[in-house]
Parts: sequence; C-alpha cells; structure tokens
Amino acid sequence: MRKFVAASLLALALGGCNMAPAYVRPAAPVAPQWPQGAAYAPAQDGEAGMPWRKVISDPKLTQVVEMALSNSRSLREQVAAVAQARATYRIARSAQLPTISAGADASLSRGLSNKGLNSNSYDASAGMSSFTIDLFGRLRNQSKADFESYLASQSGLRSARLTLVEEVATAYVTYASDSNLLALARETVSSGERTLALTQSLFQSGLANGTDVESARTVVESAKSDVASYTTATAQDRNALDLLVGKQVDDTLLPKALEDLDPAIANVPAGLSSAVLLRRPDVVEAEHQLIGANASVGAARAAFFPTISLTSTIGVASTALSSLFTGGAASWNLAPSASVPLLGGSNRGNLAYARATKDYYLAAYEKVVQTAFRDVANGLAQRGTIRDQRAAQERYVAAARKAWLLAQDQFKAGIGTYQTALTAQRTYYAAQQSRIATLTTDLSNRLALYGAIGADDSL
Repeated sequence: MRKFVAASLLALALGGCNMAPAYVRPAAPVAPQWPQGAAYAPAQDGEAGMPWRKVISDPKLTQVVEMALSNSRSLREQVAAVAQARATYRIARSAQLPTISAGADASLSRGLSNKGLNSNSYDASAGMSSFTIDLFGRLRNQSKADFESYLASQSGLRSARLTLVEEVATAYVTYASDSNLLALARETVSSGERTLALTQSLFQSGLANGTDVESARTVVESAKSDVASYTTATAQDRNALDLLVGKQVDDTLLPKALEDLDPAIANVPAGLSSAVLLRRPDVVEAEHQLIGANASVGAARAAFFPTISLTSTIGVASTALSSLFTGGAASWNLAPSASVPLLGGSNRGNLAYARATKDYYLAAYEKVVQTAFRDVANGLAQRGTIRDQRAAQERYVAAARKAWLLAQDQFKAGIGTYQTALTAQRTYYAAQQSRIATLTTDLSNRLALYGAIGADDSL
C-alpha cells in the first residue's frame, strides 16, 4: 500500500524540467514618445485613455452604445470563441493529471450435481491508468500554450468591445452628418426655387435673359440631386447602425443635429509615453499568442526526450462479499514504461514548425504595436490642426454668405450680373457642406483616438 501511494505521489511531483525558451517581452519597435512637429499640439503629461462613458456624454448615444454591447452578434461570436478556448485549455490541463478509476468484479460458479463444488470470488480495485509523467515539461507547455490562447481570446473580446463602441459612435456621427447635409440640400432647393421664380419674373419683364433662368434652374436641380443622394445615405447609415447594434434603433434615439454631438464627445488624453499601447487589447492579445508559441517550442523540444508512463492498481479480493474489505487479500500492481525516439518520426519537423510559428507571432506582435503607434500618431496629427481648420471654415462660411447676400442685392438692384450672384450662391452652398464635413472629421477623430489609445479598462 505504501509503495502504491509513494508511486502515485512521485508521478504527481515529477516534471521539474522545462524545455521552453525563457520568455522576454520584445522591445517595442516604436519611439518611446509621440511624434512632435507642426501638425501636433504640445504633448500633455497625465494618464492616457478614459472609459467610453466619459468619452460620450450624450444620453441617446450612450443608450445606443449600451444596446450594442448587449445585442451585437459579433460580440456573441467572440464570447463563444472565449468559451471554446477555455474548454480547450481545460482538456489540455487534464492531461497533466492522473486518471483514477475504480472497479468491482464478482465470479460465481456452481457444480452440475448436488455433490459438485461451489465457488464465489469478489474483488475491488482502484488505480491510475496510463499516466504520463511530464518529466521534461511537454504536457505542461502544451497546456500553457492553450492557456495563453484562452487569454488571447479574452483580450480579443475586449478588443471587439472597444472597436464596437468606436464603430457605433462613429456610425451615429455619420448619420447625424448626412442628416445635416440632407437638411442643407433641402434648404438650398427651397431658396433656389425662390430665386428661380424671381429670375423668371424678371425675364418676363425683360430685365433678365434666358441664360439667367436656366442658370438658376441648375442650382435647383443640382440641390435636388443632392437631396436624393443624402436621402439614400441616411437610410444606409441607419441600416449600418442597426447592424452594429444588433437590433433596430428607435427613431427617438437618433441624433437631431450634428452640432449637438460636438460638446458630447470628449477628447481622449494621450499622455506623453507610447508605453500605454502595451495596454491596448489587440497588443495584449498578440503578446499572449507569442507567449503561447514560445511554450509550443518547449513542447516540441521535449518530444525528443523519453516519455515515461505509469500504470498502477491496488485492490482486495475475497471469497465472501461481506468480508471483501475486512478479511480480503490485498494486492497491488505498478507497471512503468518508457519510450524514446531514435530515428525517423516528425519531431524535427514539429520543432521547426514551432520555431517558425514563434517567429511569425513575434513579427505579428511587433506589427500590431507599430500599427497602434501609427493610429495614435495620425489621430494626434488631426487633433493638432482641426481647431484651426474649423475656425477657418467658420470664417469661410461667414464670408461666403455675405458675398452671396451682396451679390443678390446687387442683382435685384440691377447693378450686378446674375452670374456673379449664382457663383456666390454655389460657393456658399459648398462652404456649408465643407463645414459639416470638417465637424464630422473632428468628432470621428476623437472617437478614433479613443480606439487607437485603447486604454479603456471598463470593457
């Protein structure tokens, strides 16, 4: 009995040798600080990133994002993937533990006559069945690789949540932008039709020519074309938003005007150091994949060394069931075995594949870090100039409106040409469209920086 217990404990205790290379996090292949220059605002120290509920303060948009986090089918796919990875890890982990099984047997025999012999036998046993002693860490490294895959899937879920928040908010902004453009086009149609009616009246009075009438008509028809185009765009924006959310968004939750979102979407701080990128979920995911690949190299190395298996049983036997555990005869069995590859096999190929896989995930990790750095740098470059761009755009719209009103008054007074008024009207319309586009770029950039920095621990 003592020998059996000792053998079982020995099987559990062995396995101190690990053939995996020591893992060291690769140096980030990017600059330690964010870029500086004419396109960038002065860097500000402080903690980078913020939770999405602080980035977005608009109550309707907040509700839409919460709906998406609860209903998005893409997130449900990620949740299922995490459950798959967790189950795979548990399967691999169970291979490191012995399987203990128990059984009982009975045998009864009777003679062919009343004088024949009768015999009964009963036995019960328990033991480990073909347990592999992980002396060189093969099973442990396989289990670690699966565990890192599970952690990577968890980070992938966080990354998917982060991306979903950004995409839903951006789609919401896009819908608001196209709605503004649609309202502007309709307003231009209305004012253009009034101008067309005035021009036709002047033409009938001999104060305008046919060219003026047709030129006025071009403004109306061009704006009507824009109305049709933006009507389609808003419908498609709505469909895109519904798909992201995972259900139809109620009309009461849609934005009324793009300008309402300007104070409701914050600028996310980036801090000074680019080390914040190591917290970004997709970077964390890539590092877990690299660590798992490193462990797979250890498992492939261990395959070159002997595999030691152990099978053991302990039991009792008796001719009477009532005395099986009190007066039975004890028995035990210990059957170790060992095997070692000598020639042939796939071990060399498996090791070469594991090393190549590690190199692949190393390059993938470094690329993710570089991509994250570029995303933040691009966002900061946009942030550094967008305020000046918006201010210039407002002055442009004001000047275009003033020029249009003056040209209209001069035409009505008969001291200016209609072509001058027409050009001024088209310039004013284009300036308003440009202002909407600039505001949209600003809001979208704030959301893109939230996703690029990725330091939202609330997800």
